Amino acid sequence: MSISAKMADVDEVEVVVAHSERATLRVGDVFLKVDGNQSRHDVEVEAMAMAPIPTPAMLWRKPPVLAIAAVPGSALGILGEPSTASSAAWSAAGAAVRKLHDAPLPPWPGRSLDAIAADLERECEWLVTSGVLPADLVTRNRTVAEAVFRPCPPVFVHGDLQITHVFVDGDVVTGVIDWSEAARGDALHDLATLTLGHEERLDEVLAGYGGGVDVEVIRAWWSLRSLLAVRWLVEHGFDPSSPGCEFDVLRARM
Repeated sequence: MSISAKMADVDEVEVVVAHSERATLRVGDVFLKVDGNQSRHDVEVEAMAMAPIPTPAMLWRKPPVLAIAAVPGSALGILGEPSTASSAAWSAAGAAVRKLHDAPLPPWPGRSLDAIAADLERECEWLVTSGVLPADLVTRNRTVAEAVFRPCPPVFVHGDLQITHVFVDGDVVTGVIDWSEAARGDALHDLATLTLGHEERLDEVLAGYGGGVDVEVIRAWWSLRSLLAVRWLVEHGFDPSSPGCEFDVLRARM
């Protein structure tokens, strides 16, 4: 049976995420990703082909739509909710991330530290002037975030390794999705994104990932990622003040 025939038999279309930049729909076992910026799809397709860890199968592409197959299992967790995944599953996720980071670099660069620093300055100013967060909270986290800005060798990073993007079945990683931010970058950014809001799972991830990790830099990335995310989340209808989410991550650094 063809993919189109399978999709025709499905009664329900699930909106996974939708905002002004892009949308993802689920139709049966197929995800349809709609994005006006085709460079993100270009990166996603090439990164999935290069990655040495399980990724979704690409079914077809007709700009602005990319169709990929669902991966088995369930997400490692959700930001703001306790993860029911086992310790072994979190360690397996760490091992998969190490395998990715040890792979050959993709040919395209990631964002420079100078560009990230400029974003941080702009977003911190907005957070204070808009009154979204107290000035002392922003200042403290900005100070913590400064540890990110140090020389480090680039690796093949996923770039947006949220726990909802890592799927497991029991203690096995079955797939990592959403590769549009993949590039050369800081390994600790991936580890921080994976454990954002789930700091209690960091030791389990590092048990699978292995040594050579500066935990203070991971904490710096927790602060930096949260500071950079707040305005985008608010403007796109998400709530960073929900329990366990970005505001709580920032308060934890106090």
